[in-house]
Amino acid sequence: MDATDIKILMLLQENADISIADLAQRVNLSQTPCWKRVQRLEATGVIQKRVALVDPEKVGLGLTVFVSIEIADHSGQGLQQFADTVLAMPEVIEFYRMAGDVDYLLRVVVSDMGAYDAFYKRLIDAVPLKNVTSRFAMQRVKSTTAYVLTPSIGR
Repeated sequence: MDATDIKILMLLQENADISIADLAQRVNLSQTPCWKRVQRLEATGVIQKRVALVDPEKVGLGLTVFVSIEIADHSGQGLQQFADTVLAMPEVIEFYRMAGDVDYLLRVVVSDMGAYDAFYKRLIDAVPLKNVTSRFAMQRVKSTTAYVLTPSIGR
């Protein structure tokens, strides 16, 4: 990846609907080379997909919960069972295996406390867990999907 690819990625992170003509102009390329670069970035998986970002509060999803989990079974089968269970739960927006004092961190987005309680009960019924700690977000101060990119990225 070179500086032009980085510029393309930064612009697409701001607005995935930008036309190839506008994108090409902003990165000082003609349309065909710009389009080929975008195609290559997609084909190599640098650009995974293009999506619409939805305001969760405006669609009735006003509660964000960060859930720290210690699982009881650390065998390969136990880890896979837990992962399969969580991957099937649409309320889980982000799912990370962690190093440190917890095994997993989830970001769960639901409508309200009742919906979270239903999620929690499904989770603890599905797999044996050692500890679950829920932290409720009071205010979203910053939320972005854009990564800070520099020309040295990808080398």
